[in-house]
Amino acid sequence: MRRQRNSNKRLLVFGRWTLLALSLTSTLAAMAEQTGAAQTGGQVLYEQLCASCHGDYGEGDGTIANEVLLRPRSFALNAFKFDTDADWQRGTDADLGNVIKNGTAAYGGSALMPPWSGLSDDDISALVAHIRQLQGRAAL
Repeated sequence: MRRQRNSNKRLLVFGRWTLLALSLTSTLAAMAEQTGAAQTGGQVLYEQLCASCHGDYGEGDGTIANEVLLRPRSFALNAFKFDTDADWQRGTDADLGNVIKNGTAAYGGSALMPPWSGLSDDDISALVAHIRQLQGRAAL
């Protein structure tokens, strides 16, 4: 009985955070559409779409990072999980672009990282370039 209650509590907490993430995702998607996401490159897109989870400097410490069950990836660690194009290398620019476009759930990861399929290829390339800059900054 006690085990069942703990399990139910965990499901309730997980459900609440999932709803929060979905709400945040739809809000951020609307913001991106309204501002014309292609306006000024990767940094602006990153601030609009990514920083709330991954943090201003890509260290996985965004404003909602402590509110979700799985912490967002820290780009500073350069420890990317997915090989999305089956080239036996994880974390290539192509892999990052695919994860941005399709979300991590498409590759067996968490559904909390939403797909940004509405972004143009140029926008995705700009985001990848900005993430690479954040990696270099973290190494300093």
